Amino acid sequence: MKKVRLAHLYPKLLNIYGDGGNILALKRRCEWLGIEIQIDEINIGDSVSEHDIYFIGGGQDLQQIEVSKELQRHKEFFQKERDRMAVFLGICGGYQLMGHYYQPHQGEKLAGISLLDAYTVAGNKRFIGNVTATTEFVEPHTLVGFENHSGLTYLEGDTEPLGRVMVGNGNNGKDKTEGARYKNVFGTYLHGSFLPKNPHFADYMIELATGSKPEPLSDDIEKMAHESLVGKAY
Repeated sequence: MKKVRLAHLYPKLLNIYGDGGNILALKRRCEWLGIEIQIDEINIGDSVSEHDIYFIGGGQDLQQIEVSKELQRHKEFFQKERDRMAVFLGICGGYQLMGHYYQPHQGEKLAGISLLDAYTVAGNKRFIGNVTATTEFVEPHTLVGFENHSGLTYLEGDTEPLGRVMVGNGNNGKDKTEGARYKNVFGTYLHGSFLPKNPHFADYMIELATGSKPEPLSDDIEKMAHESLVGKAY
């Protein structure tokens, strides 16, 4: 039996907008596929070790400050895991901290761990509403979710967008990009939760983690839920 080791990073601090649903989606889909999954919570002060998938969720600035400091202790380790082609998924605040930094309106820059060549600065407008983005590397070629952020994220270098915005604002409301990807590192502003609304992306993560494409599941209900949100505005 194949086995997936999943690290849920700092869930006591970064856990808003239904982030736990992403963990549940990966757990259930692995179980349905006959893949053993081990889920380890990593909290402040804990040591880190090799896993196949790392997930980090969203939070407010106060929580991000504490997590930013903790992440610096393990920055080199996580960069080695990225280069080992481990899978990372960051949502909103977690996404921002996977870049070089997040600059709030007030206070010092929050250092990221530079898994992505990206940076975020606080904007004056809050982006709230449904998002539909198109993408080329998963099928169906759409990603849906709910954004709620004022951070403006900009991509550089070899880091590519996760998708192109059809509906909503995405990374910064200007360049029509949503999220980011580099190697097996993925970041997105899509909440609500992201993976239950996009089961094809959950399966893509499992494929990367196991090295083989999963057998198709009977996803009629999941596909209907996904398709009902495609193109839907707030």
